[in-house]
Amino acid sequence: MPAAAAASASARALEGGASHGPLRWRQIVDWLRADGVITSEEGQRTINRCAHAESSQHPLVRLGAVAIQRASDGKPLDTELLTEYVAGRAGLQYLRIDPLKVDVGRVADAMSAGYAERHKVLPVQVAPKEVVVATAEPFIDDWVGEVERQARRKVRRVMANPQDITRYTAEFFALARSVRAAQKAGGGATGSSFEQLVELGRAGRQLDANDQGVIRVVDWLWQYAFDQRASDIHLEPRREQGVIRFRIDGVLHPVYQMPMGVLNAMVARVKLLGRMDVVERRRPQDGRIKTRNPRGDEVEMRLSTLPTAFGEKMVMRIFDPDNAVKDLDALGFPPHDAARWEALVRRPHGIILVTGPTGSGKTTTLYSTLKRVATEEVNVSTVEDPIEMIEPSFNQTQVQPQLDFNFTEGLRALMRQDPDIIMVGEIRDLQTADMAIQAALTGHLVFSTLHTNDAPSAVTRLMELGVPPYLINATLLGVLAQRLVRTLCKQCRQRDRDADPEALAALIRPWKLSGGYRAYKPVGCVDCRMTGFRGRMGLYELLTVTEALKGEIHEHPSIDALRRQAARDGMRPLRLAGALRAAEGLTTLDEIIAATPPLE
Repeated sequence: MPAAAAASASARALEGGASHGPLRWRQIVDWLRADGVITSEEGQRTINRCAHAESSQHPLVRLGAVAIQRASDGKPLDTELLTEYVAGRAGLQYLRIDPLKVDVGRVADAMSAGYAERHKVLPVQVAPKEVVVATAEPFIDDWVGEVERQARRKVRRVMANPQDITRYTAEFFALARSVRAAQKAGGGATGSSFEQLVELGRAGRQLDANDQGVIRVVDWLWQYAFDQRASDIHLEPRREQGVIRFRIDGVLHPVYQMPMGVLNAMVARVKLLGRMDVVERRRPQDGRIKTRNPRGDEVEMRLSTLPTAFGEKMVMRIFDPDNAVKDLDALGFPPHDAARWEALVRRPHGIILVTGPTGSGKTTTLYSTLKRVATEEVNVSTVEDPIEMIEPSFNQTQVQPQLDFNFTEGLRALMRQDPDIIMVGEIRDLQTADMAIQAALTGHLVFSTLHTNDAPSAVTRLMELGVPPYLINATLLGVLAQRLVRTLCKQCRQRDRDADPEALAALIRPWKLSGGYRAYKPVGCVDCRMTGFRGRMGLYELLTVTEALKGEIHEHPSIDALRRQAARDGMRPLRLAGALRAAEGLTTLDEIIAATPPLE
């Protein structure tokens, strides 16, 4: 809010007689009517309804529950919008508390949990010269002087949703208590440096993975990750402090800095639950855990550890079964490609490849496709490294290189198991490719992944591995290349009036788009945590091996000739698929440029 507007809002608040003391819901209704935010009739209706509402609630929560309709557009004023309005009225900055941006350790040191609960305030940022404190009572400031003396910093008040203040006060201080309890259990050692950790390890003074403080921190971490829609949890050792980061919508966000002693105990706790070797820290390990999210649904996590210079790093990949296996529409397949993909996967035998970099959604596409074709009449078997998600309708096998059981051996064993459909985690070498081809030649439908930049490159990649062209022509049915891009938040995206349609046209030349270009830009709101993006969607490039394309697959194929023929057969390049989504207003051109290879 501009300074002049804030001063004017503050003056109106003083005129309204609310320059001190707690907020009153009737006064807020009067403000809304006086400012023309609601009509007089809506104000009276609100008064009639609120008179019978629960009186112990905060006035903003109380008013938010009755869905007051805004005069301008009829949109209901929820607690968040009302908080933002009152903040402007009081001349305070409005803040949506983002827990990922709060240094919980420093915040908990600014005041005690009891003090925060008593005054219904919450520190959200501690800087060298000031502490930012969120409050839902803009006209109560008798606590400010005391906090300034204790923190030895100036207090800057901001206004936040009273429900968020209550929730995060409990969460932040509980986490801080658990971390301190874990440190205390370790003999007070914080492990402030790598050298101290070495000495503690030699002395045998380590935190116990079963200590109650460590257990509480790990439980909090999981629930927090589920709540933030994280796909991965990273526990990363550093020289000074351990770092916890979440990957959300493909982007890593720092969450918390943890004393190294506590972080090591957390890694040990998770390894214990994942049935991994807790003592072994010199080699990578894999494991898995099943737990439940706040809704009570079962969630599976895949665990991976890696020895680093400062300790053992752990990544927990979260697989929510409801999100992991989707139908083609939910995956983002456009109708054009969905029909062609359906026709491919219904073929009785042959090889279908899915390509793309790590984290591009290949596993989700394969599992969702296999789920559709895994009826009671067929035997679907997989050999994976590692098994990403446990699916009851498949027969899943984990490769174990330490026992000389690799993809080639796994495929050889599966061929004796009377399979109808086989999924091989990845074709990495000629031996695995040969076994997949033999399976396809003997009447099986084989799915697998390959690391290539686009779909036509899969053909040349197979030839580089040593597969003869005639076997590719005999067995390969199609190749699906894919990427994931962030989607714009539907709640806050705005039309981009400055967008240049020529920029889109230049991006996909020589292709052309029919239809209009409705460009949107990210803004940021409470639903997307001010990033402007929420969720991700798939972009697909589907090559089908037609008779015409087989004519281009020979001893010395031209990748350009393959691309041209695939396009004539109906393939849309990844960048074109992305441009179509940008034209629909689902994502941005910058996202498409970053995620897809250029047209050649």
